[in-house]
Amino acid sequence: MFALKHHILLGLLMVLVLVTPAQASEAEDLRSYVDENTQRLVKKLNEERGLYERDPEAFYESMDQALTDFVDFRRIAARVMGRYARQTTPEQRDDFVVKFKRSLFDSYAQALVNADNFEIQVKEATINPQSDDRASVQMEVISASGNRYPVTYSMYKNSEGKWLMENVIVEGVNIGLAFRDRFSQEMEENRGQIQAVIDGWSDAVESLNLDQEVDNS
Repeated sequence: MFALKHHILLGLLMVLVLVTPAQASEAEDLRSYVDENTQRLVKKLNEERGLYERDPEAFYESMDQALTDFVDFRRIAARVMGRYARQTTPEQRDDFVVKFKRSLFDSYAQALVNADNFEIQVKEATINPQSDDRASVQMEVISASGNRYPVTYSMYKNSEGKWLMENVIVEGVNIGLAFRDRFSQEMEENRGQIQAVIDGWSDAVESLNLDQEVDNS
């Protein structure tokens, strides 16, 4: 019995020795990957301050190119629609993805490009111990005045082994959940007319005061 327990213990130790460094290495690779993409986006925003006002279409295209390979907008949009996604046609889902992205750019681009200088520090990445294709990345947005705002990216690894962002949490506010709650509310107000909700999504996002939710969190 002692020999059996001894071998089991050695086996577990070997697993820990083999797995932990690999996870640590992957977590650091993920942190570096997110940091690279984040700093590239900050640089682009700094370079293109005012572009949104001069040429919104050019701004949309620029942001889309910068984010498409890092953010899974289709996955996020599907989660925002939640159970109502089953009621949509493929064309409606495609339409919502386009409107969802555009509403984000419209709602927050102006604030970003006109904001005072800010920086983003990517702190650490943590691979989910229960699922190695899920991870969270902790960072801080530091304003020109020195205020610090904690932000967490929720990441997942797709079938091709590429990490993509699927949600954002800002000062404890789950942005994806806030959008999903808003979509559900819009469905109730529009008596289940999902096309009406899709068509009016930009106005719905504009009326969703996430800044107030963050302040109250």
